[in-house]
Amino acid sequence: MFCKYKKRIVVGIDESGRGPLAGPVTAAAVTVGAAKIKNQKLKIKNILWRIKDSKRLTAKKREKIYEILKNHPEIEWGIGRVSERVIDRINILQATKLAMIKAVKKLKIKNALVRPSDGSRKKSKIDFLIIDGNFGIDLDIPQKSVIKGDEKVFLIKLASIIAKVTRDKTMLRYHKKYPQYGFDKHKGYGTRLHFQMLKKYGPCKIHRKSFSLGKNGIIK
Repeated sequence: MFCKYKKRIVVGIDESGRGPLAGPVTAAAVTVGAAKIKNQKLKIKNILWRIKDSKRLTAKKREKIYEILKNHPEIEWGIGRVSERVIDRINILQATKLAMIKAVKKLKIKNALVRPSDGSRKKSKIDFLIIDGNFGIDLDIPQKSVIKGDEKVFLIKLASIIAKVTRDKTMLRYHKKYPQYGFDKHKGYGTRLHFQMLKKYGPCKIHRKSFSLGKNGIIK
């Protein structure tokens, strides 16, 4: 099911992971069905329409909303990931755009067929993209970028939460492989703990080597 405005399929896009020193950048492309969002047991309508962007929610609240979104039949999304190796090769802005393109393509694949009123089957078509930020992406779909869209646009708010929770789960898996860095606490961002561990151990395979180095040879 898609979010339709005047019978159009509209998709909101946001990313998580542009700023960290380690790990991938992750994007989500989200659309919501035309039917009203409601579930009396979980009070989905009240939760969703009052949410803030993911950066202003606690991890516990993000997880709660993510579970609601994951299980709601009217909400669909695609995820795009770009690794730290590709980030180093093409830079973080281009990697962010690539992750968003991948997310949209995953959404199109997931919802590949629709059944019109005449009973036929045809490929669905995304009509419009709303992107958080001040840039567009290289897809032949009409689009609009919105600065601070994760604070203003409902679909981007959903994408913000989904991208953030998805990336956090990735960093928790990396924590099991590289426990000395504390990825479970900072998710790769440049916290004091992270810099301390970088100074002690040096960068690992998932650190972004293209980021500039500080005086002590650690990622800055």
